[in-house]
Amino acid sequence: MTALRNDGTLDRRVAVAELMRDPGDLLVVTGLGAATYDVGAAGDRPTNFYLWGAMGGAAMIGLGIALAQPTKRVLVITGDGEQLMGMGALATTAAAKAPNLSIAVLDNARFGETGSQLSHTGLGADLAAVAAACGWQNVAIARDMDEVATLRTRLRTESLFAVLSISAEEKIRHLPPRDGAYLADRFRRALGVAE
Repeated sequence: MTALRNDGTLDRRVAVAELMRDPGDLLVVTGLGAATYDVGAAGDRPTNFYLWGAMGGAAMIGLGIALAQPTKRVLVITGDGEQLMGMGALATTAAAKAPNLSIAVLDNARFGETGSQLSHTGLGADLAAVAAACGWQNVAIARDMDEVATLRTRLRTESLFAVLSISAEEKIRHLPPRDGAYLADRFRRALGVAE
């Protein structure tokens, strides 16, 4: 049996609350599950775009928004399982070089939405190294809250791929709005592009 590689200790809800502190006009796209629950718990806003069922799509949706809104900062917050499902997105987002896009992966080495089975990051896959190999110029890993606080600034000022090494501890689910049509409409209205 392979030893667990990720021994993260960060409290994911506290770490996400730090990333979301004073968001200003930051556009946030969340992967399904914990990322959505935690961003919603940090404060529901019209410029939060929660994905409830697009497993593996958060980074690409974030890229599309970053390209369509080049004067706005876009932050994708997702989990390791969701990012592993969209591995090709790491190459595509790196190649696009959108200067206003950053991705933060909450890595607990688990597939949290399906029973907390070990994910590939728990078995040796290194998402930060994969992102760098795909062409991401700025890559970071946060293992403590001081590093998360530093990431908060970097994720808003540069194009950065970051991995937060979080604990596998489950949190009570905070469910923000779930209606896809409503979420898309309010997001578009917040951007001033609603028809």
